[in-house]
Amino acid sequence: MSSAHPLVDIHTHLYLPRYAAWLRSRSTAPKIMTLSNGDERLLILENEPSGGRPVGPQYWAREEKLEFMDRHEIDISFVSTANPWLDFLSAADAHELALGLNADLEEYCATSPSFKSSSSSLSLKRLYGFGLVPLVPDIAISALLECVEQIAALPHLKGLIMGTRGVGKGLDDDALDPVWKAIEKAGLVVFLHPHYGVDGSAWGEKDNGHVLPLALGFPFETTTATARLILSGVFDRFPNLSILLAHSGGALPQLSSRLASCIEHDPVVASRLKHDARYYLGKLFFDAVAYGPEELGFVSEIISRSARYDGSNVTVKADRKVGSKRMLFGTDHPFFPPLGATEKWKSVVENLEAIESVVGWDEDEKNGVRGGNALALFGLA
Repeated sequence: MSSAHPLVDIHTHLYLPRYAAWLRSRSTAPKIMTLSNGDERLLILENEPSGGRPVGPQYWAREEKLEFMDRHEIDISFVSTANPWLDFLSAADAHELALGLNADLEEYCATSPSFKSSSSSLSLKRLYGFGLVPLVPDIAISALLECVEQIAALPHLKGLIMGTRGVGKGLDDDALDPVWKAIEKAGLVVFLHPHYGVDGSAWGEKDNGHVLPLALGFPFETTTATARLILSGVFDRFPNLSILLAHSGGALPQLSSRLASCIEHDPVVASRLKHDARYYLGKLFFDAVAYGPEELGFVSEIISRSARYDGSNVTVKADRKVGSKRMLFGTDHPFFPPLGATEKWKSVVENLEAIESVVGWDEDEKNGVRGGNALALFGLA
């Protein structure tokens, strides 16, 4: 990309050395195992197909991240700890590790190479990050707020990555309201990412590798968690909360009208929200990790119609250009590597080709999704 139109990756993961050391110390999943030949494998969940996946410096070495970026002409990346984050730890250990990892990530980003953008007057780095909060059962809300305050004070951390379980009851738990309030006040972006999928019995007994849990289970988890957030009224209570959904929001765009209809016909929730459920999709941000132009175009169209449901009774025509402003390029690195060492990663190539081919997006919209929207969202434009 050019310095005028940087390519920005907002969905790229890592395991910092402090985190990898925790995984190596464990005897149950999640863990990093050392094989008899010295190779390491990552087991995220028990009974994972293939007994885990190869893991190495691409997960923790900054030079490997930068080499990947250079190979694919990615100018800036917003890195985040990959799942399962801190979910497997006690409250005390999760709190301590979150504070340490946030400090480590700030150092990782702050000492990264600089990037000069002709579209920004700011002095930019090539790496920025999403921090961690210790969302585990029995954690004190004060500990969560301490981590939010820490992240807000670290100049190269622009948000936080979050799973869907909250402190044990999901993200619609009223106990999290002080956390949402603090995040909103700090102007941080929440990157909502799945880990657990859905009940594995849904996949049947045939061995299909990782395909069904990753292709369907992850997006369904995001869909359910976000629908619960909408139903809880979180976006009414915290209207300036910025949440970025992984994997283009899963099935939520496709099912948003069905969700709205079910709410309207259910006396338990019919009068709970200030707006039609479809309105809230226009308050969200979506990564563009969907691999196809038709999918990206559809999501942008659904986002754009949200103003139709703001209660003003003004007719709003869906406009993919408008919806594209809330979509951001991502790669999911270092997952899904190519089979050949010299190949470019399909997660980069296919998602960039998808952005380029969306019907209804002009070059301004494409440049926005490729990087401009991210710089604006994170205050770096």
